[in-house]
Amino acid sequence: MVTWIALTGLASAASVVSLTLTGPTNPLEWGAGPLTVGSLPHVTYVAHRGGAREVPENSMSGLMAAYRRGTAQVLDADTRMLRDGTLVVLHDPTLNRTTFLGGEVRGLDVREWQGVRLRPRASLPGSWRSERPPTVAEVLDRFGGRIVLMLEAKDPRSVSPLAGMIRARGLTRSVFVNSNDPEVARRVHRLGLLAQLWRSAAQLRRDRPERWRSYVDLLDVDHRARDADLLRAVRSGIPRVWAHTVVTPAERDRALALGCDGIITDAPGRLARRAAGRAHLGASPWRA
Repeated sequence: MVTWIALTGLASAASVVSLTLTGPTNPLEWGAGPLTVGSLPHVTYVAHRGGAREVPENSMSGLMAAYRRGTAQVLDADTRMLRDGTLVVLHDPTLNRTTFLGGEVRGLDVREWQGVRLRPRASLPGSWRSERPPTVAEVLDRFGGRIVLMLEAKDPRSVSPLAGMIRARGLTRSVFVNSNDPEVARRVHRLGLLAQLWRSAAQLRRDRPERWRSYVDLLDVDHRARDADLLRAVRSGIPRVWAHTVVTPAERDRALALGCDGIITDAPGRLARRAAGRAHLGASPWRA
């Protein structure tokens, strides 16, 4: 069931703005081929949910801003499945926190999804308008092959259709598929995708990461974990160990000093050591 959240003033008006998708919906030309994980630098920065302290999380405008600023080499987004099987980009199981609606995401179909509008937080820097959250297909078509993507499969049932979407676009070496469940990571690997496994500080106290090195391409560790637990992850033999969700320079510096080779952050513009500008993706801004 979907419910409206009562709002006043400009925010309420923004919720009913009618927006349309413009610009290309098919992949742009890749030239010699899509960008893959092989292009990542020794220390990689990830814009978590697009950089949730700098842009509206999991929004196309936020992902576009992170891409154009060039302070992160990877864009992260969360994926959920609607009742008709459509994969969409949203973190929470409900619409309440980040949109002008309430109710469970899985209760919607794609037609109803067209009416969802994100509610940008007032504390964000800059000015952001309301927009529809993107579908996973739209994110893959806009960014696939131009920057490495990290997609967390919040619903394990979505792994197979997500794999089909990634394979159909030739992006098996360009997209990490993330989960907190080692068995889901194993399934991702068997489907020929890049498997990412995230673990909390509490989980890392009990984990033996070396057991996963045959099928996990990226271990995503909580920066709040004990030194010994982070060192065990770094020494596990898993090719990449990145720390989440980092928001201060001190947190970044500790993770790097312990051997992590990636920083997953809500503030890539503030924490990335160097920015590298990117080409503009088409002449038209993305509107949802």
